[in-house]
Amino acid sequence: MPDKRAHRGRHPEDDKLFATDRLFALHTAVLEHSWLLSRGYAHVSALKLVGDRHRLTARQRTAVMRCACTDAAAGDRQRRRVALDALGSRSLGVDGYNLLITIESDLSGGLILVGRDGCYRDLASIHGTYRKVEETVPAIRLIADYLARFEVPHIDWYLDRPVSNSGRLKTIMAEVLERRAVDGKSDAGWNIQLVASPDATLRAYPGVAATSDSAVLDRCGQWVNLAALIIDALVPTAWTVDLGRNQTSSGSQGPTDAP
Repeated sequence: MPDKRAHRGRHPEDDKLFATDRLFALHTAVLEHSWLLSRGYAHVSALKLVGDRHRLTARQRTAVMRCACTDAAAGDRQRRRVALDALGSRSLGVDGYNLLITIESDLSGGLILVGRDGCYRDLASIHGTYRKVEETVPAIRLIADYLARFEVPHIDWYLDRPVSNSGRLKTIMAEVLERRAVDGKSDAGWNIQLVASPDATLRAYPGVAATSDSAVLDRCGQWVNLAALIIDALVPTAWTVDLGRNQTSSGSQGPTDAP
């Protein structure tokens, strides 16, 4: 069945699955899952053990998995995280779908999770095909508005070539930049590329990566918590649920290096 969603949006059960009376169990599950990972347990077996103990649904287990990480990973990611205004002459490499879908989800009222590493993550997925939604263009504009505050000399956007409609998304992004230029807004330095694997590209990226993908965070050099910075600065009504650092969050609890 084709995907006909007009919004990235929240899941119809999220209000119940992530209600206040469930957050303590979910937060505890993240801590327990992280404890097991830190002691060598495999993700799958650790998640089943914790999920069964707290009687979590499949969607809640996905949330726990996305928010958890080992103690070593949490510390290492924190040490390598930098502020956006500290890039200097270095370029910024953006994990395109990773950032865009999180901002789309946020703008449509979707759930944004805060993990142990402080990253903001959504529960959306594209399953090999990207579908433009009503929040796509506003999300691109929001990202551009935020990045325009900083003098980043070069911004490389990486989109997954194997994902259907990546070429169309690249065209949409270029059109947004053209309209912004007509309005007198400068987005100099944007370079939008389709690559076989943004993960592999960003792990070897010579500049600073912008991603919340754990597989990239643990192997890249320095990184910027860009989704969290944008949401904190420009979306004060965001629905964030902090499962990693605090038990609950009615508003954004992100980094403090946003201007």
